[in-house]
Amino acid sequence: MNDTTDNMTPLWSPSQACIDASPMSEFARKAESITGKSLTHYADLHYWSVNDISSFWNLVWDDSHILGHKGERILINAQQMQKAQFFPDAKLNFAENLLHKTGSEPAIIFRREDGLREELSWDQLRDNVSCLQQAMRTHGIVSGDCIAAMVPNSPDAVSAMLAATSLGAVWSSCSPDFGEKAVVDRFGQIKPRLLFVCDGYYYNGKDIDLTDRIVNITAQLDVEATVVLPFMDRAEAVSTKLPEGVTLAAFIGGYTPQSIQYVAVNFSHPLYILFSSGTTGVPKCIVHSVGGTLLQHVKEHRLHCGIREGDKVFYFTTCGWMMWNWLVSALSCGATIMLYDGSPFYPDGNVLLDYVAEENAAVFGTSAKYIDSLRNAGLSPSKTHDLSSLRLLASTGSPLAPENFHYVYSDIKADVQLASISGGTDIVSCFVGGVPWRAVIAGEIQGAMLGMDVAVWDEQGQPVVGVKGELICASPFPAMPIGFWHDESGERYHKAYFARFDNVWCQGDFAEQTMNGGFVILGRSDATLNPGGVRIGTAEIYNQVEQLAEVEEGLCIGQEWDNDTRVVLFVRLAKGVLLTAELQKVIRRQIRSGASPRHVPAVIIAVDDLPRTKSGKIAELAVRDIVHGRAVVNQEALINPQSLKLFTNISYLA
Repeated sequence: MNDTTDNMTPLWSPSQACIDASPMSEFARKAESITGKSLTHYADLHYWSVNDISSFWNLVWDDSHILGHKGERILINAQQMQKAQFFPDAKLNFAENLLHKTGSEPAIIFRREDGLREELSWDQLRDNVSCLQQAMRTHGIVSGDCIAAMVPNSPDAVSAMLAATSLGAVWSSCSPDFGEKAVVDRFGQIKPRLLFVCDGYYYNGKDIDLTDRIVNITAQLDVEATVVLPFMDRAEAVSTKLPEGVTLAAFIGGYTPQSIQYVAVNFSHPLYILFSSGTTGVPKCIVHSVGGTLLQHVKEHRLHCGIREGDKVFYFTTCGWMMWNWLVSALSCGATIMLYDGSPFYPDGNVLLDYVAEENAAVFGTSAKYIDSLRNAGLSPSKTHDLSSLRLLASTGSPLAPENFHYVYSDIKADVQLASISGGTDIVSCFVGGVPWRAVIAGEIQGAMLGMDVAVWDEQGQPVVGVKGELICASPFPAMPIGFWHDESGERYHKAYFARFDNVWCQGDFAEQTMNGGFVILGRSDATLNPGGVRIGTAEIYNQVEQLAEVEEGLCIGQEWDNDTRVVLFVRLAKGVLLTAELQKVIRRQIRSGASPRHVPAVIIAVDDLPRTKSGKIAELAVRDIVHGRAVVNQEALINPQSLKLFTNISYLA
């Protein structure tokens, strides 16, 4: 079942033995018994998955052994994408599907920046969830209520989420580094009945006390109780300063583990509320369903990541990024999830790799920026770490540059599958990503995910290959959001995804489908450059300038100029490097030869820092607004809002 690539040399190709033993091959053999056709190439399997949608998702349910009542109907309103409904007669519970395993093997391994390590067995996790569920019931929490959390990536966060969803409640979380306004902007819209917080956290060697921030936040949120997690051993002191504050110990005190009573809900019942980054306004509240999230995640985990029972799965994330929700779902495979809270570069860049090696992780996921930072730091983990257990390295958050593909195979691990993946908060999952049957080509995402009818369309709505355009999905899929919170008419939801092309999901990514069947994400559509009427993806420029040793990273915008748009490139330079006239020539020459003359910036400016969202993405739109004299509405969405001051004086662009 091995697809071949003729026009580019693969960096990695799966062995036939690995292909044959993969969960995707097991799934394909079952699909063949349904179709009566050979599905030995990924293109054939994918074609079936998007052209016989009901049969595909029905098999995903059965093959994944989903607990619950499936019902007779698989998909209704299939011809109206925004109104399509999967499994309309189904009843199930999300937490039950993640807690089906029992025993003393670890369900969660947790490590904190200061070296603290904890391990929670499956039985211990179930006991924690049971006590939390009982406490929530006592507080009157019922199906459909909202529960919010501003917490570190810890076992207590996972336990609280599972307890909430076991009752059919809706969970929403952010990380404790969010500022006061960012938290209130999010949770103030959904009005949670319970709020979980922590008493502080470690980051980059510092003990961050959250007492004052929590006091101010809870004063603006009308919650019935605030439960303080003992992350820094001062929960008691914090709880006494809150009107309805209670420590976690007091909240569950008096309860002993019992059999968990799972509340069965509809497939389309709300599970998570995730938020857009909010850099251009108040964050959108995106509501994801119980069944859609579960089914999409088990498909990605089992079929695309090859996760099996007992595997250890680690994704470096916080509770404010959708990859946390994605990671936790790996429990449904019977896998052990590895949590880490702290800086990925404290005390140095080896800390996450130490964790992967010492715990024998099979899957390690991180951001493209992290991989780039390892390369810039000159680290060579293949020489310093035993990564023999690692079979899949996933990268997301932003496009992974071709040179970082090469770096992975030269300096991290030569025989690992590198899965660059792309999707988003919008679908709490992926449109394109890793394919275990296919080779890895530098700069390319391996392919469209099963069940995702993904293509690239031009301005006229026609599919194109080898040409840049809009990333779309032409058929319904279960992980489409239920909608936006308080958007009963669906108007805002429609405008966000379905207004560009009729009855087709438009993701808002500028992309290219390659002749290999892979994909290249070139940046956000709303951040694309348009000099002389030609659309250019910002990632195309970043891929060139960040190959230069003198440049740490870049940020591009299109500046309105002389009745046209000109490209302005901001660069953060390596330590001790100055932006001389000669270096500007080097940068322009690199962009011209590696991309095209159209990509060459009219202006290059050195800055000390570049603004990023909480998930680490470069905030191009915020800089574009600043340069054009427009206010950045929600600076709390940025991890380093102070960096915007570097762009406020636009006289240097004249």
